[in-house]
Amino acid sequence: MKKAVQFGAGNIGRGFIGQLLFQSGYETTFIDVNDEVVSAINQKGFYTINIVGKRPSSINVQNIRAINARDTKAVALELVSADIAVTAVGNSVLEKIAPLIADGLAERKKKNVEKPLNIIICENLLGASNVFRKLVLESFDKTLWDYAKRNLGLVESVVSRMVPVVPQDISEKDPLYIAVEEYCTLPVDRKGFIREIPDIKGMVSYEDIAAYEERKIYTHNAGHSICAYLGYQKGYKFIWEALEDKEIYSVVTEALRETGEALIKKHGFNSQKHYEHVDDLLYRFANKALGDTICRVGRDPIRKLGQNDRLIGSAKLALEYNIEPISICKGIAAALKYDYSQDSSACQLSNSIKQKGIDWILKNICKIDSQGKIAKLVKGGLI
Repeated sequence: MKKAVQFGAGNIGRGFIGQLLFQSGYETTFIDVNDEVVSAINQKGFYTINIVGKRPSSINVQNIRAINARDTKAVALELVSADIAVTAVGNSVLEKIAPLIADGLAERKKKNVEKPLNIIICENLLGASNVFRKLVLESFDKTLWDYAKRNLGLVESVVSRMVPVVPQDISEKDPLYIAVEEYCTLPVDRKGFIREIPDIKGMVSYEDIAAYEERKIYTHNAGHSICAYLGYQKGYKFIWEALEDKEIYSVVTEALRETGEALIKKHGFNSQKHYEHVDDLLYRFANKALGDTICRVGRDPIRKLGQNDRLIGSAKLALEYNIEPISICKGIAAALKYDYSQDSSACQLSNSIKQKGIDWILKNICKIDSQGKIAKLVKGGLI
């Protein structure tokens, strides 16, 4: 049986990649630091993915086991026999798994393994392969660089399946419980693979993955976030509630028209197909059975207000193509008002606004001209 190593046994690792690997005939070893999850995987030997929506179903993901990431020797040895590896750990954790990859490659070199190790990077990060390559190479002894150049493939991807956070009362009863939407397609960078591209169900390779990464961030992520921040201002709990509000729906759809026109001009997307994609996203956002919350989608507003992230990045992209980002900026204004008390980033943002003012936030967090076009539109939405 083909072998895969999946770094991260969380929502995306188990709820998305685990399914694709199982359905493609892989035995998968999950690497994670969550002792409870690692133990449950090894005790049960399977978990169930609950697909919710209009056509509910379930899939038992089998042929799995798990290793605690702290057992670095065991992880390295696992990578020796791996046919493929995948990360789904969160951007901030990539630097922690880079040394594990380096150790695994060192072991492969010792054992004269010359087949490539292609690693699919399933993170919300533009230019993820360059970022991760730098982290891995920094963890190497320089004598391994030539080996890595020949045998290490770093493959960017676009993760779009929605997997909401499992409620605590459910996860306490079953740490492996997972509920997901039906959508199950993984676009990947064809050029990132070393030698043969593996046959993985649901994986689609593209020549220009950057175009699809931007579409994900400035369509999916942007629309989702704007919906959440506007919904929070009206006191809604769930994303589907916000989308049923005609005023919010109008702003979100107009924001996606603004980003859509810019993306079509920049990347040459087919207009009809792009807006069919937008309609499908809105349909998926409104899936009541997912139970996706405003606070999950809106969490960490400081990161989401970054200069190239889903909100500011969308506004800048629109302006670049002479499209006035009026509705996008309404979403940015709502994000600046996001003060959910259980979100440390939201509290920090709110305190900074009170102490330093909006102009300081726009200049130092959003990295834009506090007197420029975007700033004026945003400040107009704060009134």
